[in-house]
Amino acid sequence: MKKILLFGKLNDVLKDVGKALSEQYFVQICDLRSESAAGMINVVEPDLVVISLIGAQDFDVGLFSRISREYSKIPVLTIGTESEKRGFLDFYKSDQFENLIRPVENRDILDAVSKRLEKKVAESSSVVASAPKDVKTILVVDDNAVTLRTIRELIKDEYNVIVATSGMQAIKVMTGSRPDLVLLDYKMPICDGRQTLGMIRADDELRDVPVIFLTGVNDKEHIKAVLELKPQGYLLKPPSKDDLLAAIKKSI
Repeated sequence: MKKILLFGKLNDVLKDVGKALSEQYFVQICDLRSESAAGMINVVEPDLVVISLIGAQDFDVGLFSRISREYSKIPVLTIGTESEKRGFLDFYKSDQFENLIRPVENRDILDAVSKRLEKKVAESSSVVASAPKDVKTILVVDDNAVTLRTIRELIKDEYNVIVATSGMQAIKVMTGSRPDLVLLDYKMPICDGRQTLGMIRADDELRDVPVIFLTGVNDKEHIKAVLELKPQGYLLKPPSKDDLLAAIKKSI
């Protein structure tokens, strides 16, 4: 399944676009305001980047510059009005960037995404086959981009991997794309693993999703506190590949 990294200001419009795209593609949503936004490209390794330009005039062009400079082979589709596009005109001089004029219907966005992906395949000298549809999806939640990338590398050969950099983002991701299991960092700022698990268990559609905690603290009281939340398991960070895969297979 082709992977799309959807950047934008987190709002109902972005959520609606993400929902439409997820019917045909593997979609990872990332807030443009996130400090780790650019790093998410390394984590997700998308086939296509889609950027909603709503509010983009408030953002630095640094993300566009980095995509253009370091990820020139990844096609980029932006969605915005002529006014919203104006601050990024230099980037559209290359074939990498294309803009859809907003307002635009979701079916037109899907058509444009399909055409960009088909063009990428046609231009590629070697095409990697998509993962089988029955491959399980794992959501990794951690505020550290290096940890996200490390965990992804350990399990990407056997599972589809989606990521979130906070508990609140994890809930948004799960609402749009229900994973088969969550690897959840126990200690995160603002909304920690305990609170995130509470929100998962409080949602009728998500409460049955198995959760494995990842924790960097190895003391009796801390482990006791983790186990009292009744997760499917817990692993000390950094986990070994064998331990991680064994814990996942045991839980799903």
